[in-house]
Amino acid sequence: MSSASDPLAALTSLPGVPDAVDSVRKAVDRVYGHRVMRRRAGEITSEAALRAARGSAALSGADWALEEVRRRSDFGSEEQARTVGAALRLTAEAGQLLSIWRQSPMRVLARLHLVAVGQVKAGPQGSGTDPHAGDTVGRPRLAGEPVDEPLVTLALPDAQEVAGRLEGLSGLIIGGSSAPALVTAAVVHGELLALRPFASYNGLVARAAERIVLINSGLDPKAICPAEVGHAEQGSAAYLAAFEGYVSGTAEGMAAWIAHCGRAVELGVRESTAVCEALQRGAA
Repeated sequence: MSSASDPLAALTSLPGVPDAVDSVRKAVDRVYGHRVMRRRAGEITSEAALRAARGSAALSGADWALEEVRRRSDFGSEEQARTVGAALRLTAEAGQLLSIWRQSPMRVLARLHLVAVGQVKAGPQGSGTDPHAGDTVGRPRLAGEPVDEPLVTLALPDAQEVAGRLEGLSGLIIGGSSAPALVTAAVVHGELLALRPFASYNGLVARAAERIVLINSGLDPKAICPAEVGHAEQGSAAYLAAFEGYVSGTAEGMAAWIAHCGRAVELGVRESTAVCEALQRGAA
């Protein structure tokens, strides 16, 4: 494919991106080769999902201890609890949408928002009464509709721009790309965060979409490398600084965002490696 027909591939040659891609690939290969993965992969996947949800919720303002997330069953009582519940539902739902993503990414995004708000059944994490529920759920926002996204304060693109860019992003996914999974995942994540196409939970949805790309691409088919953990570990200030690079559209800014996402995956790998080691010692 030419750069015109495959613009994601052009990002692969930006300074620092090949190194980030190579580093992520090696890290993922190492954790997949761990001896615990041969017999207890399901446990690693389940634990990675819980930690991914905790990390994504933390970036959206609900920075709970892992054991609190593990212990709680009521996620509808107040705002932070609803955020954690939404993150748990999204992490669980992401794995159910892999076969649809390449054919209809907009359908997947709509479903993710529905699940985040809790207007569909998606496991035991009930949503309670979510003030974000209503006729704005599961569709891109219209002109004049407000957006509740506490972490990102950059100016919102208008509804017409959102519609056009979502169509373009959808076309890139459906058309396919020779770009590495990291590059595609970073662009999907960054674009959704920049557009904030829904009335609520855009950060959670963007990180869930990144998760889908990483799994569906074959880079992380067992979902044991939770980038959400790494995004949270690097902190909201670093996350926003890297994201501003994406929004700038410059080669340097785009490369910095892709590298940041790559580091997030590597930190997710480190987390799951620690879980593997704990299981091997009999400590978990």
